[in-house]
Amino acid sequence: MIRCGYILSESNLSTLLLTSSLSRSLFEQILEDRCSDRDVCELIWQRLGYVPLVKDGSSWGPGPLLSDEWRTAFPEPPQIIAERPASVRLTRSIAKQHKQLLKQQLGFAGYRIGELYPRRTRRATAVSWLLAWLAERGEPLADQGPLAPELPVPQDPVQGHPGDLPVQ
Repeated sequence: MIRCGYILSESNLSTLLLTSSLSRSLFEQILEDRCSDRDVCELIWQRLGYVPLVKDGSSWGPGPLLSDEWRTAFPEPPQIIAERPASVRLTRSIAKQHKQLLKQQLGFAGYRIGELYPRRTRRATAVSWLLAWLAERGEPLADQGPLAPELPVPQDPVQGHPGDLPVQ
């Protein structure tokens, strides 16, 4: 799994840093369904303000930078891919001026009819939100960067990868 580079403690509360870089290559990996849903969630969680509670990143919780809106709606980090309400909230939080970044920056025209599955469309939502997150901060999109652990494209896109939660 992609790991963010911090554990919440008194000493680093004010200097939480993101160490999992965002890049075109990572976004392509997500859109092509070549990484776990959990890896996608962790990229979103750390930017929303959730933090790992243990060093191995197996448990996450609300951090001090989590907005009240997200804290109220999702006191625990939501499963962005598996849970529709979380994906809907993420979609609605993308500012209008950033809605086309997926197409403009990645040339992503969407999935073909036979590829339309909730897991994949929610992955596109996640990438769109991450692109908007970069744009709102004035950060450029790097062409290359670290990738999530590579997985083969699932034979059954409805089921996803081993360990992916069922989609609701």
